[in-house]
Amino acid sequence: MVKHQPLQVYERQLCLSCITGLYGCRWKRYQRSHDDTTKWELLWSLILLFTFSLLLVWFYFWWEAHNDYNEFNWFLYNCSGEWSDGTVPILAATAVGFTYIAFLMVLALCHVALGQQLNLHWLHKIGVTAALLTTTVGVISVNQTWGQEWDVVPISLQATGPFLHIGALAAVTALSWIVAVQVARAEKTMFQVAVVLLYLSVLLGLYMVPLYITSPCIMDPNALKQRPDVIGHQGAPMLAPENTLWSFQRALQMDVTGLEADVAISVDGVPFLMHDHTLRRTTDIENVFPDRQMQDASFFNWTDLQQLNAGKWFLKEDPFWTVHGLSPRERSLIANQSVCSLEQLLKLASYHNSTVVFWLRRPPPTHPCYHSWINDTLQAVQQSGVPQSLVMWTPDEHRAQVRQLAPALIQTSVKKRSPQSLQQYGISRLLLRYNQASTEEIGNFSQSNINLTLYTINEPWLYSVLWCSGVSSVSSEASHILKKVSYPIWLMRPHEYCLMWVSVDLISFAAVIGIFIFQNYHVIRYRMSGMRSYNPEQIMLSAAVRRSSRDLNVMKEKLIFSEVGNGVGGADEHYPDDSYDYYANQGISQ
Repeated sequence: MVKHQPLQVYERQLCLSCITGLYGCRWKRYQRSHDDTTKWELLWSLILLFTFSLLLVWFYFWWEAHNDYNEFNWFLYNCSGEWSDGTVPILAATAVGFTYIAFLMVLALCHVALGQQLNLHWLHKIGVTAALLTTTVGVISVNQTWGQEWDVVPISLQATGPFLHIGALAAVTALSWIVAVQVARAEKTMFQVAVVLLYLSVLLGLYMVPLYITSPCIMDPNALKQRPDVIGHQGAPMLAPENTLWSFQRALQMDVTGLEADVAISVDGVPFLMHDHTLRRTTDIENVFPDRQMQDASFFNWTDLQQLNAGKWFLKEDPFWTVHGLSPRERSLIANQSVCSLEQLLKLASYHNSTVVFWLRRPPPTHPCYHSWINDTLQAVQQSGVPQSLVMWTPDEHRAQVRQLAPALIQTSVKKRSPQSLQQYGISRLLLRYNQASTEEIGNFSQSNINLTLYTINEPWLYSVLWCSGVSSVSSEASHILKKVSYPIWLMRPHEYCLMWVSVDLISFAAVIGIFIFQNYHVIRYRMSGMRSYNPEQIMLSAAVRRSSRDLNVMKEKLIFSEVGNGVGGADEHYPDDSYDYYANQGISQ
């Protein structure tokens, strides 16, 4: 028979119950413990921390990759043959996973702050494992299929680095409260020293991070160059069907200085505008020529191409979620768009005095124009009547011959070369993806009088960074968005940034010192008061023979419910002033 003193009934602690219940399903008071966390649970805590860090990077990557969502969707289209916005499920899954793991991290920190034993529930362990595996698979997949997009992370840090540093410093400073509590509670000096040194190492590392933060936007505003020109990539494909006349007209309405298009050559030698190798995505070929859907676009003659509608797909697919904002007139114009020829584009550019740059795709070897594709394109340029000084010629093939026939064309390279090599070949302009030129290289091209154009720039933050870097022009699918950017999003003088950095570090350091002093003063005062510290949440069970933790938990449950069922009296009736000392020292005899 177990002899015991009646248990005192304490007030419910709903907040603590929710924290321990949501994290480890420990909703009852007797299920909680202030014992040290087991090594197994510590391992799970480390796995949770690693998963949180990985998801944080993954979430940041997809947030900043918004500039290239269309590029990612086009890649998926090439793989599956069906057009869809593949970023939506990825973003939704990432947001849900990150929110869930961040919530568990907050609960874990609350456990540490309250001195509760960490005991992650097995369902959460499954969730953490699933989040870790899916994120790892996602990282590996992106690395293998879209590896160049990882470059957006260091580029974006040029815009977000100073502010992410402040956020990280604020978070680590806030953690000093938990660290100070743990150090004050610890009884082992070695543990206290280890925790303090580890925390201070992280904190001092963050204090020094600005030494390695570089951003072109940290500069003297007087040295800021003129606003980069914007070239409409495929016209304004977010507002109208790509590579159509209405798309280019909409781009011109957004004050672009140039137009960029993708050019293929029909079987009868007419250069026309088409990005894909087939006509399935951007025309109604399934209705007009259903048996030729998979045929290469260059094997159609110009008469057949003129029968296709190149606008209805835009209204149906709504690739950029912009159709809802179109007026009835715009919808009508879009629905009647046809395949555009290069000559039509050049005449439009000539009328508006706009530069034209086009990517010319060579026909397949069995095509009648396989050998004459350069001459056919050059002939179309000359017949259009456009001034040659408005046309950027990009093909490397037969460049010397083209220069002789049309010497006023702007010779442009789409391959990265040194300024000296470009000048040697008489090339005055360079067209590169935005991740192929660093800030230093942009400056070198500018000093060598090489006009650099970077593509595809759709986000204001990226446009601002390149503006501060000194880029002369950018190619964009979002000219209507960049039109609103009249000044870099942020620009800071070096001494202003230095002042901000030092001020934030000093504030953080003062806050950390204050928190540690307060916690230590509180603990010292509490100990000097002579009061014995115990937590009423903890039920002390001492036995002559050591029992397993499972037996003790069962015993605790029986003790609590047996007394509640028998109608235990009030605390004053059963407990003298020294009842706790008596109960803790007497133990349980059998």
